[in-house]
Amino acid sequence: MAIDFTLAPEHEEIRARVRTFIRDTVQPRIKDFDDEGRVTARREYLVTIFELREEAKRAGLWLPHMPEEWGGMGLGHVALAMVQAEAGKTRLGPWILNCMAPDEGNMHTLLHWGSEAQKDDYLRRLCEGTAMSCFAMTEPEVAGSDPTLIRTHAEKDGDEWVINGHKWFISNARRSQFAILVARTEPDVPPGSRGANTAFLVDLPAEGWHDVREVETMHGSTGHSEIVIEDLRVHDSQILGGRGNGHRLGQYRLGPARLAHCMRWIAQAETALDMMVDRALHRYSHGSLLAEKQGVQWLIADSAMELYQCKLMVLHAAYKVDRGDDFRTEVSMAKHFVANSLNRIVDRSMQVHGALGYSTDTPLATMLQHARWARFADGADEIHQMRIAERTIAAYSDTGSTWGATGGLPL
Repeated sequence: MAIDFTLAPEHEEIRARVRTFIRDTVQPRIKDFDDEGRVTARREYLVTIFELREEAKRAGLWLPHMPEEWGGMGLGHVALAMVQAEAGKTRLGPWILNCMAPDEGNMHTLLHWGSEAQKDDYLRRLCEGTAMSCFAMTEPEVAGSDPTLIRTHAEKDGDEWVINGHKWFISNARRSQFAILVARTEPDVPPGSRGANTAFLVDLPAEGWHDVREVETMHGSTGHSEIVIEDLRVHDSQILGGRGNGHRLGQYRLGPARLAHCMRWIAQAETALDMMVDRALHRYSHGSLLAEKQGVQWLIADSAMELYQCKLMVLHAAYKVDRGDDFRTEVSMAKHFVANSLNRIVDRSMQVHGALGYSTDTPLATMLQHARWARFADGADEIHQMRIAERTIAAYSDTGSTWGATGGLPL
């Protein structure tokens, strides 16, 4: 049988090392810093992160998603899933291993689309951990889930481009040394069509790039910027991936990035389930432990079943990415299902914890705030459902069966 859900011995060893590193080295050091919105000792916070990053390098746990020639561990997406699922047990884990969003997705994008000069400059700095980046695509005036509607535009002026526009929810912008900026360059391409947009590399800070504010969200102002772009000049050599390829580049970036989010969300969901069971085993009420009450058992059982589904979906989608297969439907399904399961599992854990779970004495309140974001980040639930339905209908229309749209599995 070709189907085998075990890890190779070397990958099992890596998972054990990541788990031990996160549990024994990272978590004790960042226990006061894991909620950035409540950090008061900013300098100590940054020093701790950078010290832990150096320790991750020495432990051989740096850049799990990048090839060895770029200083990484050279793991495929299936192996990466087990690293992210361990690192994601704490918010800062992926940062410390240098496999966090949005830099992780930008590294993949630069590796695939960048010129040798662009890789040597921008990609190298990301891999070394000496720079951070952002991906500037979403705009307030148009639907963020439809990048063909982008209004930010770039006009050619000699060997430069003059860019004007408006972006928001640009994660990491305030910390970034450069941005991948998507703008419309082809005015003759009809609105709503692909091929109108181009991606540019923009060094930051830059004249014409105005970081207006940090957008206040449910979990505070922690990294999502509104940007106004006025007469920003970028040299022609800063085009990433070729003129008119902005949409293709964005879609290439978002597929694996969505899956990496799912890997980290699984870690959060598993943490919430662990907390739920631990609470149920130790909380006594109305004549018995909560773990002995059928209503609580159902919450635990539903969460365990959903987490099992999440893991299977992510592993299969990662397998398709590694094989070079068309993974769009599987990643859409995983992204939608895992995001919703995360919300449900964290909410159930909070319910079992009662008032304690609603307080900030446990991480559940913060986890639920972040979980709600998962249902529209990198594509809203409804967009993924629309694409899944379209591909299911197309599969049936083409072959007389929906089999190919439900994973193409051998059953």
